[in-house]
Amino acid sequence: MRESQYSQIGIFDSGVGGLTVLKELYQQLPNESILYFADTARLPYGNRSPEEITQFVREILTWMADRGVKMVIMACNTSSALALETVQSEFHLPILGLILPGARAAVQKGRRIGVISTPATAASNAYLNAVKEIDPTAAVWQVGCPEFVPLIEQNRIRDPYTKKVATKYLEPLLARQIDTLIYGCTHYPHLESLLQEILPSRVRLIDPAKYVVTAAEQELEILGLKSSCLPLPTRFCVSGSPEKFAQASRPWLGYVPVVEQVSLPAIAAPTISLETLE
Repeated sequence: MRESQYSQIGIFDSGVGGLTVLKELYQQLPNESILYFADTARLPYGNRSPEEITQFVREILTWMADRGVKMVIMACNTSSALALETVQSEFHLPILGLILPGARAAVQKGRRIGVISTPATAASNAYLNAVKEIDPTAAVWQVGCPEFVPLIEQNRIRDPYTKKVATKYLEPLLARQIDTLIYGCTHYPHLESLLQEILPSRVRLIDPAKYVVTAAEQELEILGLKSSCLPLPTRFCVSGSPEKFAQASRPWLGYVPVVEQVSLPAIAAPTISLETLE
């Protein structure tokens, strides 16, 4: 066994949304040790520009690479949509995003596919393009949902206002008679019970978190990096308030985690020289 098999898998998100991916890792890859980072100081990501998102992702990946992670899962659809291809070419470690695994799963389930996501993910057309690349005949409709992430981070899932907002967001998709709905943000599975109250039972719900972890397992096996040992406790780090994240994550983890506050390195964007272009 190589030493890197014992290394952690890095996961990052803007907040508690990535805990849905963490849960899948616990279930599908119980022997893996995990480093979880939440960029809570800059939450939410969904209203940021592509340039800002890419810069944030570079800083997080540099910090994680310095800690010797063997793989990174971008547990953030906004980052996956706007920065994945760029950073995959800049970093020498496996980096997985959510879009393609989620799109593949949706095409296998239905023909009329709705996507709820942050405004940035919706504007990128990442899911639409991924679905169309897999199956050009599939119909896809997207809705940006700017209020969902703040409401979830504030643990207002059972608030009547949240149901009112969810109903408004889902109306145009229901008018299109969707048969499949993709959670285009890792926060949204936290709303599943609420969404099921609004959606017809025929609508199949796709959580890309499940499928990106399956892809991660396959990648680890191919690279010979899958752990067969007992895992270390998950390390939780945030850029904002450790106390706020610890309390916000309690309902999803079932306990109050120990959370560290860390400072990310300031990374300059790569410059393209004339020599590179020649």
